Amino acid sequence: MPELRVAILAVPRTIPLDFSIPAHILGGCPGYEVIVCADGGSAPEPGVVPTHPLSEAARADIVVVPGYEDPEKPLPEEYLEVLRTGARRDARVVAICTGAFALAASGVLDGRKATAHWRYLDRLRELYPMVEVLENRLFVVDGNVLTSAGAGAGIDVCLHLIASDFGAAAAHEAGREVIASPVRDGTGPQYVDVLTPPRSDLSATRAWAMAHLGEPISVESLARQANLPRRTFIRHFERETGFSPMRWVGMQRILSARRLLATSDWTVERIASATGFGTAANFRTTFRREVGSTPSAYRRAHLTR
Repeated sequence: MPELRVAILAVPRTIPLDFSIPAHILGGCPGYEVIVCADGGSAPEPGVVPTHPLSEAARADIVVVPGYEDPEKPLPEEYLEVLRTGARRDARVVAICTGAFALAASGVLDGRKATAHWRYLDRLRELYPMVEVLENRLFVVDGNVLTSAGAGAGIDVCLHLIASDFGAAAAHEAGREVIASPVRDGTGPQYVDVLTPPRSDLSATRAWAMAHLGEPISVESLARQANLPRRTFIRHFERETGFSPMRWVGMQRILSARRLLATSDWTVERIASATGFGTAANFRTTFRREVGSTPSAYRRAHLTR
C-alpha cells in the first residue's frame, strides 16, 4: 500500500507547538509521508522548517493547518486556496486549534460543524455565522473536514486519523510514543471541573456551586456566596474563567452528568435531579444540544462498569 501524503501548512504566525504535534505524531507513523509546505514569501517561525513549496500540498491526501497567532488577521490567499482545493478533491482537511479560522475564512466550513479552543469559540461564531460552532468538543469530524480544540486535542485528532487509516493497533502504538490514550473520541469535553487556578479569588464560590449542582443556582446566589455586588461578581467571574457564571454552571452540570452516565447505573431521572436539570425531558434536550448525543447513547459508548 503506498504511503499517504500529509501536507502540514507552515502558515504565517504558526504556533510551533501546534505545528509539532502533527509533525511528530503523523511523521512517526509508518504509512504516512509528511511534508511541510510554505509559499516562501515569509520567514518561518522557529522550529518550523518548510520542506516543499505550497503547490505540493495539492497532491496531499491530508492537509493540516496548525494553530496560528492572531487568527482574526487574514492569511495569504494562497493558503486559503490550498484548503479549498483540498476540500473539493476530498482530501481530508484538518485544523489544529485556531487553524479553524483559516478553514472558516476559506469557506470550507460553511454549513459544516466545527470546533476550536474554547477561548476562541465565540469569536469564531461571530466572524463566521455560516459555521455551526460546537462547544466542549475535543474534535469534530464533518465529512472530510476535521477541526480540533487546543494542543491536547490535536493529539487526539492525529490518533483518530491513524486509527481511521491503519487501525486501532497503529493508533495505540502511536499513543504509546507520546504517552497519550488513543481512545478519547471527539465528543469528550475540553473542560475540567475548575477552569481556573485553585487559588483564584472566586475558587471558593465555584467549589460551593460544584457541591450544590443539584439545587437551583442563580447569579444572585453565586454573588452572595462571593460577598460581591452582582455586576462586580460577574465581571470578576468572567475575568477568571472566560465564561459567564451561568454558562460555567451549565458546563459543570453537563460534565457531572457525563461522569454519572459513564460510571453509575443511575437512571436518567436520578441523574437529571442530581445535576440540576430538573426533569428527565429537560436533561435529554439539553444533553443532546450540548454533547450531540442522547444520554442513553452516551452511556452505551462510555460506560466503564
